[in-house]
Order: sequence, then C-alpha cells, then structure tokens
Amino acid sequence: MTSTLSGAAAIVGIGATDFSKDSGRSELRLAAEAVRAAVADAGLSPSDVDGLVSFTMDTNTEIAVARAAGIGELTYFSRIHYGGGAACSTVQQAAMAVATGVADVVVAYRAFNERSGMRFGQVNAGLAAQDNSSGTDNAFSYPHGLSTPAAFVAMVAQRYMHEYGATSADFGAVAVVDRKHAAVNPNAFFHGKPITIDDHQNSRYIAEPLHLLDCCQESDGGVALVIVSAERAKDMPHTPAVIAGAASGSGTDQYIMTSYYRDDLAGLPEMGLVGRQLWEQSGLGPGDMDAAILYDHFTPYTLMQLEELGFCGRGEAKDFVRVPGVLELGGALPLNTHGGQLGEAYIHGMNGIAEGVRQLRGDSVNQVDGAARVVVTAGTGVPTSGLVLTR
Repeated sequence: MTSTLSGAAAIVGIGATDFSKDSGRSELRLAAEAVRAAVADAGLSPSDVDGLVSFTMDTNTEIAVARAAGIGELTYFSRIHYGGGAACSTVQQAAMAVATGVADVVVAYRAFNERSGMRFGQVNAGLAAQDNSSGTDNAFSYPHGLSTPAAFVAMVAQRYMHEYGATSADFGAVAVVDRKHAAVNPNAFFHGKPITIDDHQNSRYIAEPLHLLDCCQESDGGVALVIVSAERAKDMPHTPAVIAGAASGSGTDQYIMTSYYRDDLAGLPEMGLVGRQLWEQSGLGPGDMDAAILYDHFTPYTLMQLEELGFCGRGEAKDFVRVPGVLELGGALPLNTHGGQLGEAYIHGMNGIAEGVRQLRGDSVNQVDGAARVVVTAGTGVPTSGLVLTR
C-alpha cells in the first residue's frame, strides 16, 4: 500500500490545561482552554482555524468548541471512535484534511473530567445495555464480572505471562520508568513522586495480575494539537513535528478490550498492523527511533507494543525491559519521557502526542539528545492508531 500522506503535514502547536483530579470547570471550558493555548502556541488566531477533530467519546461537539474558543467557520469536522485508540487517528484525519486542501488549519482536541466526573475505570452497566452492536458485544462479558478495563486486560496479561514467562516485575519496569520521568515534570500529577519496583510489587491488586501501579490514572484536563500542511509549517514559530507516518488499524476478530476469540490471545495484532503501516509510510524502522511514547493505560500492553512494533521479538519484551536503563534517558529506547499516562496524566493519549512534539522541538523536561524521530501510539485492546514524527 502506497501512501502520499508522509511528510505532507506537521504538528505546529500544542496546548494543554493543568492536569488534576478535580478541575473545577466544565469539560467544554477545558476543551476551549486547550484549543486556544495550542492555537496561540502555533502563532495563530482562533479565526485561522477551519477544522476540528475529536473523539466520539468527547462530550464537546466541534461546533460548541468553535463557539467557545472564538473560531468562526469550519470547513472540516470529524470524530473518531474507539476511545483512546482514536488519539493518533485524530492527527491522521487532520493531516489528510490539510494535505488535500479541505482545510488549512485543523485542531485535534480531547478534554474531560474523567476523575471528578464519569470515571472510565469504574463499572458502567449502561455499556452492556446500549441498543447497538457495542451493547451486544459487552453483554458477553459484563454478566460474568468482566466489567472494567483492568479486568479485561488482566485476562490477556495472564495469558501473556503463561506463554512467555513475563513476570509482574517486568510490567513494573514500565511503571517505575514512567514515574521517574514524571517526577521531574512540573506538569505531571505525580511530579516529585517516583516509585521503586518494591512500591509497585506491594501495591494492591486491582485485577490479578494487575497491581494498582500497573493501571493509569483517572485525570481531569484537556490537550489540543494544531496541524497544518508541511509547506505552511515552515513559517511557524516552532520547529514543526513532521508527520512522517500516520496509521490506524483494526485486527481480525476485533472487539473493544475483549478480543478473546482470536487464536492468539497474547498479542495486539491491530498494533502490529499500525506498526507495519508506519514503517512503510515513513521509510524508517524501530532502530531509527530516538524515543517512544507508547500508550500505557496498563503496563502489560506496553510490553506487548514493543513486540508488535518490532523493537523486539514476540515474547522478548521481558528481556528487553530487564536491561538496566534501557527505557531511560541515555538508554536504547527512552520511553514516555513526560511520565506517560501512569505518571503525567491520562488524557486518552493526546498528552503523549504533545510530548513527541516537544522532543522534536528540543524542549522536553526529559530531553533526548538530538531527538529527530519519535514513534507515538494510541490506545490498545481496541482498534488503534500511531504516528511517526520527525524533525
């Protein structure tokens, strides 16, 4: 499959609210704040924006955000399904819009009160009662007690451990490095609060084998990204993050978090599909990446992504993460240098894209020397997406 999207668009503005457990303001206000901050960061005015892209799960419609942020006419608006899997797809759609001339300046955004409002980590019986195909899918698992994301992932994690010999401490390696990076990030909720592997192992179980510290936060906040054509990006105030690859993927026999009917339960084939597209589009490979921002809602899926993206072979992520310092600054693959969703905030992966942009600009709080190529992924266990960003 040949793609003409590679190199045609770039992220030129990033904006965010504070990240908290109780924002004290509406989700619409959070969205408008993030959008206006991103537009200002790009050296533009709200009136320059003519496209908006978000998630179907966002409560803020594009037209409401346009009004609240002072944006006028829109020539493009879109929403992506599948929760956190949508993160990089929003950028993909924005890039397609500007590359084809449908819009000139598109903002991708996500905002919610996911801790003080509707908590995604809790049981939501209404999901199994929906009058649609998703309700039917959820009806297979909810009556049996599989009714939270942690419980869904725990099933797959158990199988992964059984097949490949990974341990809880291997999962904990991701949590520890994320919190180490978050500890020096003033914008992270867990700023100044690193953890040890003992802290991880001694934290209570949420759904065995997942400890509390294997599970991402529930956060209030918003993040927005400004996407323009690569040509226009040359005139922007910051070093642009060129979109060298942008891909979405759904695997065979795909469900949302409960793809238990596949022959191979201990993998994430949709991320493998995304990875193959990213490397083909960009002409790069895993060994070319200077850093990785991998969606870390649950630590086992971070290990599985390392395998699906080709950073190591199937079942070898446990050996990869056991190498001292491999995921830290100066290591072979600095991971989630903002602290990830475990350490900074859980904004459905949009804050990870922003960190990829900062790495290429050279102003991350955990800056990788000479960073010029970064891979970013979106939510796993669901249809997902990814980006390769270059300087």
